[in-house]
Amino acid sequence: MNENDMPQNVTRLRLFAASVYELLLLIALWMPCTWIFVRLFGQATPPYKLFYLRLILWLISGVYFVWCWSKTGQTLATQTWKIKLVNQQSLALSIKQALIRYVLASASMLALGLGFVWILVDKDKLFLHDRLLKTRFIHVI
Repeated sequence: MNENDMPQNVTRLRLFAASVYELLLLIALWMPCTWIFVRLFGQATPPYKLFYLRLILWLISGVYFVWCWSKTGQTLATQTWKIKLVNQQSLALSIKQALIRYVLASASMLALGLGFVWILVDKDKLFLHDRLLKTRFIHVI
């Protein structure tokens, strides 16, 4: 496969649009999960309940992302925007790669989103966690 046959990286604007859509889908997922939590355990205002609610939402989100990235390389948002997350061999991520990517992306969010802002300076338009894992988003035709 020569350089011209390689799938091209996705534009920053398309990644941003997919990220916004992904956030809307996550909110739609978190709402019923939070409702169930509150119905079972009462208000999540005590710090320990808030911690458990956040942990549950993080785990549920992780299951969603790891499942999608390892099965097809596409979440619902990336399917809509016709982009796909792939590894160095242009294949969907292994479960291990997907888990590591989720943990690194989560750490990036805790670090004020610095791993996501990295895309602004990266020559290949990669998030920091994608640079570290050698993964990237490509166009899907």
